Amino acid sequence: MNSEENPKGEEPEAVAPSADQPERKPKPEQPKPEQAEPGQAEPDQPQAEQQTGRQRLVAVLWPPRVSRAQLIVAVLLFVLGLGLAIQVRSTSDNSALRGARQEDLVRILDELDNRTQRLEDERQRLEDQRAELENSSDQAEEARKQTRQKEQQLGILAGTVAAQGPGITLTIEDPSGTVESDMLLDAIQELRAAGAEAIQVNDIRVVADTHFTGTGGEIEVDGKKITAPYRFKVIGKPQDLEPALNIPGGVVQTLEKEQATATVERSQKIVVDALRPAKRPDYARSSAP
Repeated sequence: MNSEENPKGEEPEAVAPSADQPERKPKPEQPKPEQAEPGQAEPDQPQAEQQTGRQRLVAVLWPPRVSRAQLIVAVLLFVLGLGLAIQVRSTSDNSALRGARQEDLVRILDELDNRTQRLEDERQRLEDQRAELENSSDQAEEARKQTRQKEQQLGILAGTVAAQGPGITLTIEDPSGTVESDMLLDAIQELRAAGAEAIQVNDIRVVADTHFTGTGGEIEVDGKKITAPYRFKVIGKPQDLEPALNIPGGVVQTLEKEQATATVERSQKIVVDALRPAKRPDYARSSAP
């Protein structure tokens, strides 16, 4: 019993630990971690750990930190790219002529020079007419003379009078019947662009309102049937008319692809004598007093 073991009521003496038993030190009390409320980040965690990966990426990339050297390099690269794009575009625009042969390019250049010369000659002629009217002592007679000349010119264009002069004869042979009406119309357009002043196909005069219809072997011009060989009589400058038909991808090459043959002959005297009746307009009247 306790009373017998400690009759005097004295407190038991502390027993010193033996060498085999180490001394035990009291552990310091650990503070209890505070529990975070639901939906709220724990206060002990640092702010960097609370951010998501996307937020950290945005924080690094934005706002952008651009130095002056980087800005200059970016501007130079933009200017270089813009120059390359303009150069590529201009090069692609001229790709149609890149595959042409040297003689074809020379021919096209000569045709452009000839067209420029024709326009210059026309301008000079009109200036000469104005000078004659201004300097003539009898301006009324000079005006009548120029009016008659203009009437002849308009008659040739309208097909109401015959015409003659230098030019070419284009003959198209179509043994397979593969020539279409639009091919003949393309030939007319090329000749007009080259400066043709009067055109006759077989025995039909070609004017501004002439139209071609039908298919191979059944072609009609202004409602009149024509058959091969198709013979074009053209008055104009032969040096301009013939190259216009022989340009790369032009009339002659197109007809050859259709198993047809086209021959061009120059002449110093071509007679266009097919006429069209003069038509009086139904509604249009001259506005001159």
